[in-house]
Amino acid sequence: MINSISEVYPMNPIAIEIGPLAIRWYGILISSALAFGTYLAYREAARKGIDPEHILNLVLLAAPAAIIGARLYYVIFSWTDYAGNPAEIFAIWHGGLAIHGGLVGGVLAGYYYIRKHHLKFWQIADIVAPSIILGQAIGRWGNFFNQEAHGGPVSYEFISKFPKFIQEGMYIGGQYYHPTFLYESTWNVAVFLFLLWLRRRNNLPEGVVFLSYLALYSVGRFFIEGLRTDSLMLGPIRVAQLVSLTLIVFAGTVIYWKLKSSK
Repeated sequence: MINSISEVYPMNPIAIEIGPLAIRWYGILISSALAFGTYLAYREAARKGIDPEHILNLVLLAAPAAIIGARLYYVIFSWTDYAGNPAEIFAIWHGGLAIHGGLVGGVLAGYYYIRKHHLKFWQIADIVAPSIILGQAIGRWGNFFNQEAHGGPVSYEFISKFPKFIQEGMYIGGQYYHPTFLYESTWNVAVFLFLLWLRRRNNLPEGVVFLSYLALYSVGRFFIEGLRTDSLMLGPIRVAQLVSLTLIVFAGTVIYWKLKSSK
């Protein structure tokens, strides 16, 4: 009999327990990511002369839409796991959110809000792009605490090059695994810093920052996805890799068109 969660996980995914209420590290990290991202976009909107209250309203609409999109995306590509138990579709606390689905849901909700309030889509997209990738960088650490979204087995010699707490977190069932959450988080931080620099360049057409986010995040995700053991599959194809390639081609083509048209 399992008496405590620590017998399953070397680290406890629950940060605080207040009676029957359990607050998980994953939830804390996602909430923190949302708060930091909102603050960053709020300040940039004010700097650009846009009413920053639009950012708050946009977040209130896009955040739940992103969660719904992330869940639907995951369920669609894992339908065999839910077909016999449809009620489990709504049990997001059991895990099963996909970033690409969240991006689709968030962008669609954001586009609706932007059109309704007669704002400029590409301008707002450029403002929020660094916030999105920063949120992804922070949120990946939730996977670490849950010991999920990791890669395949590695040797102790390999994992010993990482800090001790990473080694312990990636020791699951008597085996060490690739800390793919760390790879992606590190890549996302690098993209975040690049986007901040890119956004300060005043000679770029609107939309280049957001499109660069799509392309650069997708490059990292394509390679890191190849290491993971929990990929959503479409036949023999990893869905995330297929979507990443599509976004790279799309974003690269539109960036080229925008830069060429601005000359």
